[in-house]
Amino acid sequence: MDSRFNFDQSKDDKIVYVRTVLSEDLPEDVRSHIGDVDKLYAVHNVEGKRIALVKNRREAFILARQNQLSPVAVH
Repeated sequence: MDSRFNFDQSKDDKIVYVRTVLSEDLPEDVRSHIGDVDKLYAVHNVEGKRIALVKNRREAFILARQNQLSPVAVH
């Protein structure tokens, strides 16, 4: 499942939040694309909108930094 997202954000919105998401909590159309994965990591903007899903925490932080964003872990 690959969907493009425009990461361009205003200079005030550089923080993104990374949190664990259980696959069972995702919509069926998303689960059908992820295969046999129990959990993913979601990247959310400051308004709480999910802007990315990745398979591991490290990739979530790399993705954020590659887009000049500052990732923060959420528990």
